[in-house]
Amino acid sequence: MYEIGQEEIDAVARVVRSGRLFRYHEGGECERFETRWAEHLGVRHARMTASGTTALTAAMMAVGIGPGDEVIVPACTYMATAVAVLAAGAIPVIVDIDETTTLDPQALADAAGPRTRAVVPVHMWGLSCDMDAIMHVAAEHDLIVIEDACQAVGGGFEGRMLGSIGHLGAFSFNYYKNITCGEGGAVVTNDGEAFQRVANAVDCCAFYWSGRDEEYPGFTANSARASEFEGAILNVQLDRLPGMLDSMRRQKKRVLAAVRDAVRPSPCHSLDHECGASNLLLLDTPEQAEAFAREAGGVVLINTGRHVYTEWDPVLRHRGAHHDALNPFALPQNRGCRMDYSPDMCARSLDILRRTVRVDNHPRTSAEKLEERIERIRGAAAHLAGRGGA
Repeated sequence: MYEIGQEEIDAVARVVRSGRLFRYHEGGECERFETRWAEHLGVRHARMTASGTTALTAAMMAVGIGPGDEVIVPACTYMATAVAVLAAGAIPVIVDIDETTTLDPQALADAAGPRTRAVVPVHMWGLSCDMDAIMHVAAEHDLIVIEDACQAVGGGFEGRMLGSIGHLGAFSFNYYKNITCGEGGAVVTNDGEAFQRVANAVDCCAFYWSGRDEEYPGFTANSARASEFEGAILNVQLDRLPGMLDSMRRQKKRVLAAVRDAVRPSPCHSLDHECGASNLLLLDTPEQAEAFAREAGGVVLINTGRHVYTEWDPVLRHRGAHHDALNPFALPQNRGCRMDYSPDMCARSLDILRRTVRVDNHPRTSAEKLEERIERIRGAAAHLAGRGGA
């Protein structure tokens, strides 16, 4: 979370005083945010959800992902990406990232098989995937693209907003994201039929509040509705988002320009349009990365827990549901799907994550503090060089 304060308090207070806490009423806060978020991204439809995980799950349900299907996910993402695939009854196929720490388009092309139905490119650490290459591979293999933009709210790729490039996009607004309402998420799409299914997946009684459609009978689903409190907070947060991202993008460009001769920055796909939240620096060895991170005030990406596939214990152990009869790994429809996971199956990704250090930016960083950050990074690189190489 970057900033929250009196404006959000006032917005919540207005909801309390109105007595209209439930999202379904004309001119409500959720409806207003959904309209504004869709306009901000340049898409036709947006629906708020209870979390980024439920947003991803609703997106899977919206396009009919289910038993018998494989969905490709990258080796570096929060575990929820794979969990959403399993929640739809399908099987996640885990593939390598490249040095950008995002999905490797070539790994996607190599992994696409006869059962592969969709791919989830994940815009990690506020960074943009190579969406041109991914969309090209997806078109060649007839894959549905569900963008996981949960960690890149408001970011873009070459002038297009993340989440708007694939067939659907999913966002998180939890405590750790660029804008937040504590928890929460959203699904966006240009497909009206898919959006109808999203609304159904998010609210099992969506038809009741918006009126029955005899041509669309709907399906049962667990509700994951957002409240008016969340909508009110997000409407305030959205006003701040462009300025915060502009600040972090400027910081990142300044940092990378100032340290490039001392330490190698990780490649990135869209420096002018990504969020700018993270400076990724690539060292030669894991030992150098650990030493550099301690001195530079960063974190080695292999140490970020559930963002690394080796830490997805329930997935790797084929514990895909609370009941064995509902476990996607045990369903007969999935017997032909690839689910032989091992800790070293994406060795190239693990090597990259062991050698990559993340040093974060913050939108309220002063010019003085930014220069201190740069000097700390340069000092860490100099110490490494003095000991035999950075």
